[in-house]
Amino acid sequence: MKSVKPEDGAKSEDGERIAKRLARAGLCSRREAERWITAGRVKVDGKILETPACVVTAKSRIEVDGNPLAGAEPTKLWRYHKPKGLLTTNNDPEGRDTVFEKLPDDLPRVLSVGRLDLNTEGLLLLTNDGDLARFLELPSTGWRRRYRVRVHGSVNEKALARLADGVRIDGISYGGIEATLDSTQRGNSWLSLSLKEGKNREIRRVMEHLDLQVTRLIRLSYGPFQLGDLPRGEVAPVPRRILRDQLGSNAARFGLAAGEGDAKRPAKKQPAKKPAQKKKK
Repeated sequence: MKSVKPEDGAKSEDGERIAKRLARAGLCSRREAERWITAGRVKVDGKILETPACVVTAKSRIEVDGNPLAGAEPTKLWRYHKPKGLLTTNNDPEGRDTVFEKLPDDLPRVLSVGRLDLNTEGLLLLTNDGDLARFLELPSTGWRRRYRVRVHGSVNEKALARLADGVRIDGISYGGIEATLDSTQRGNSWLSLSLKEGKNREIRRVMEHLDLQVTRLIRLSYGPFQLGDLPRGEVAPVPRRILRDQLGSNAARFGLAAGEGDAKRPAKKQPAKKPAQKKKK
């Protein structure tokens, strides 16, 4: 079987990189696509790819594991209220329940934007565009994640305030965390936390560093998107207009052109003018 090599002089304006096309089809992230290509799972025009450095166009015939690639779906984002006790993974070797097993059957294949660990609940963003998922996960996007945290132990408010400068624990550096004490009762306290990075188990490790045991952890928001009153286990779509507005100048790279997908508002009817009355002589 012949394999495809990158064409000399191929330009991005003639199409798009194959990894981006796979991500936009909702199959995987761009990084995962590159691994699939290296493993020989992707064909273009009947030939196995050797490298991700390949530009494809609308006319390219793309196959993954022998199956034709469906056309790229419009980029979409959903809010999901993740319950405690679900893993954010597609497959668990130990057979534990996962987020993706519990999603509604009518939802297309989606990827999570970041992860929430087994015992964390609250807002989890889902998307059908792997490229968007990766973009929203980057700290450079600048979106803060807000959490409500219940801890057991004695809270030192000065130590909480110092978290704003970042902290280094067991050789790992964590960025600044905005933390405030909301209430305390019988050795249990509720805290409000806000951070940008969200490294693996970051909040739990930072709280342990302060001799505090996390007994409940709820994500309230991810950037501009809020958990709000979304019921536990439910999914709600983010209107494309709102997603486009929040992405700003980056919207076009995800196919969210200005005015696209929005219903036109009917023009306001002006009240009819009353005919002028003739003056009596």
